[in-house]
Amino acid sequence: MYIFLKKYQNNDAFIKNAYTFVSNNYKIFLLIRYFIMKIGIKQILPFLILASIAIAAVFVPSLPDFADTGKYNGADIAWLLIATALVFLMTPGLAFFYGGMVHRKNVISTMIKSVVAAGVVSILWVTVGFSLSFGESIGGIIGNLGTFLFFQGVNSGEPWSLAPTIPLTLFALFQLMFAIITPGLVVGAVAERIRFTSYILFIVLFSLLVYAPIAHWVWHPDGFLFKMGGLDFAGGAVVHISAGMAALAGAMVLKRRQAHINGLEVPPANIPYVLIGTGLLWFGWFGFNAGSALGANALAVSAFATTNISGAAGGLSWMFFDVLRGKKPSVLGFCIGAVVGLAAVTPGAGYVGIPQSIFIGFVAAIISNLAVYWKTKTTLDDTLDVFPCHGVGGIVGLLLTGLLATKTVNPAGSDGWFYGNHEFFFSQLKLVAITVSYSFIVSYGIFKFINLLQPMRVSSEEEEEGLDSTQHNEKYTQGTLLVSSHGFIYEKEVEDEMEEDMENVRQIVTEHTKLRSS
Repeated sequence: MYIFLKKYQNNDAFIKNAYTFVSNNYKIFLLIRYFIMKIGIKQILPFLILASIAIAAVFVPSLPDFADTGKYNGADIAWLLIATALVFLMTPGLAFFYGGMVHRKNVISTMIKSVVAAGVVSILWVTVGFSLSFGESIGGIIGNLGTFLFFQGVNSGEPWSLAPTIPLTLFALFQLMFAIITPGLVVGAVAERIRFTSYILFIVLFSLLVYAPIAHWVWHPDGFLFKMGGLDFAGGAVVHISAGMAALAGAMVLKRRQAHINGLEVPPANIPYVLIGTGLLWFGWFGFNAGSALGANALAVSAFATTNISGAAGGLSWMFFDVLRGKKPSVLGFCIGAVVGLAAVTPGAGYVGIPQSIFIGFVAAIISNLAVYWKTKTTLDDTLDVFPCHGVGGIVGLLLTGLLATKTVNPAGSDGWFYGNHEFFFSQLKLVAITVSYSFIVSYGIFKFINLLQPMRVSSEEEEEGLDSTQHNEKYTQGTLLVSSHGFIYEKEVEDEMEEDMENVRQIVTEHTKLRSS
């Protein structure tokens, strides 16, 4: 600043223009200052950042599309467009899946934290995210920020080296959908107690500091884990391990909910929501895994099949294992097991045979089931078991890929230990160790950093009232009901009616307990 002022101190024209600018815009400066004083810098800063990005985007030059369209394949483009839409559908599916499992006073707040990632990450991806993940590699660690800054050169660039038959823009959009859902997965571990604004900041920092580097290491041809020989077909490490370890870190930093401390069981708000969410996730997962073949080819068909079979095996395995442990077969059990099976097959969907996918789903569901049981014996409060399901599921899937992968399915892959190549298994083991360690350590630091800026947890009073009303001024049960009583019909708030029903239930339980004790 000193150098800048020194340079222009004798420039009368510059001083005159600066004075004119300040004089003409003084009222604007006062207005901005008023808003900052009135609303607060924390409230106005997100808007100002978005406004700055929007204004900067206006000045980004537009370039013509890539000229050599003869390289493209129409069928591949059509399939990747569909796959991209399918993967996007998984984010609202995840919102239903999580929203149905939390307390009814936290349904909306849980769902929006998953869905808002579509907004935040989309802007990040266009500005810097795609560059950091897939830009020119800097030492195999991170992409060059200037390669695709503000998507410059994406529509005019040559196709991605591993996807030569589709436009680079389509490849970038397909990868965007993976980047969107990953921070959305973390929501389940910190649900019912994290501030919405804090989670928005977490999405930004996690996407830049955790997701982008790991995606570069694993999926960029010059990434150091890619060169090391580790294989992750569709996101076992990039998506599930990174999200699972971040979930573990978040649960540790935010500590336990009051209900968890008191040993209270939180009833799911809407099990049909969980079933709907599972269906949407399963449906979208076909794009997630089969789309990662990056073409309409036999490998996509194989990945489509392994995805479905592993999900089916996982759902049945979890449900039947619950029965062995003395429980009844449940909707929640099948849904959670199916998601675990789908997560576990993700890293190997394009490397393992269809019959072997049964084994992957079966084993992963049992291991995750036991991990959930172990978690209940600790003080860890991972609200919706993100770490035991996605984190552990991703780890198991990557290791089983190292065991069961075969070049018969994908010549570009590798044979696993089961087919005589133990070195590939140890490459997968190193891939797991590095991504698990990095994701946990950096995510833990992110949560701690945000907590220094502002408390990440809501107050105990807000937690008791519910985050739907305290964070968003909305309720899962809203509106009025027509109630008939003693010949009169009148309107009553839905929430009031439900509270009265719950109070009646509590009174019946109390009276029943007194009768039994007497």
